[in-house]
Amino acid sequence: MLRFEVSVEDLLRSRFALSPAMDLCSLLRSLAGQDRPLPRAWATRLRPAFERLRRETELNAALALQTPQGGPNFVAPPPRGLNQTWADDLAVIRATPLEAARREFATTATGPSARDPRVRAVLDSPDAVSRIAAAMDQAWHELLAADWPQLRAICERDVVHRVGVIGEHGWATTIESLHPSIAWQAGGIEIGHFPQVGTVRLAGDGLLLIPSVFVGNIAAHLEDPWPRTLAYPARGTAALWGEQETVPQPDALTALVGRARARLLVALDAPASTSHLARSLAMAPGAVGDHLAILRGAGLLVRARSGRSVLYRRTPLGEALVGGSG
Repeated sequence: MLRFEVSVEDLLRSRFALSPAMDLCSLLRSLAGQDRPLPRAWATRLRPAFERLRRETELNAALALQTPQGGPNFVAPPPRGLNQTWADDLAVIRATPLEAARREFATTATGPSARDPRVRAVLDSPDAVSRIAAAMDQAWHELLAADWPQLRAICERDVVHRVGVIGEHGWATTIESLHPSIAWQAGGIEIGHFPQVGTVRLAGDGLLLIPSVFVGNIAAHLEDPWPRTLAYPARGTAALWGEQETVPQPDALTALVGRARARLLVALDAPASTSHLARSLAMAPGAVGDHLAILRGAGLLVRARSGRSVLYRRTPLGEALVGGSG
């Protein structure tokens, strides 16, 4: 079991962030068979481009640094916040000093793939960092960039939901809601069935929480340069993968309001904006706006401004309609 000792000051400094680079590394590990298998439809769609990139670019050098437990810090730098972009991550990767990268090569590039002559030539070269960065950048654009707006919207909606839980129920409930293996016990966070064991003291630095569509369980960063971090599965990931937990489309609700409006009404288990709903459900923003207006006019939704966004949520009538339609 892994335990985080958490103080009141730690909770005040805890925050959420997104990590495009971490998700890219997770995707690459999955495609290489080192991590959680991708859904068949995603694997079928992405594998041809992945295999081509392995042949035509130096992506194998980046893959040689990955293990089932993770990879080097320089290819997945700590994110600064919710506005993190791939361009932000790539700039940090490219700026990594060669000496720092080689120290990580020594501890991560230890498997059979690291002994491949093509891989070794990249890792031993004076421009190893820029070559690995270029391969990862091409992988981003060919494997993940097209899906990222939808994936990002899912993660952003997750954060909106968690912040709402913090406001209504507090941090202990929020932390326990991240994953069934997490419990709040005696002023600390305990993660059962975790590969690492021991106690980690946050020492007033807070905890960084990262929702991810590729993390199937809980992942943790426990050493510098990362802050102490928990990455967890974002809500709505199962629907993206097309798994059993996918957003339901109750027959009675569909018959009453139509398929598209039923999808939106059921998806609003947490407040969301028009753009978030459009991206996460892969629907046209204009159509989403029209459907939301009709649902609001029927008394099933209300809306409220939050910063620069307008968030929609279900009314008690909307909740009753969804809850009683299964």
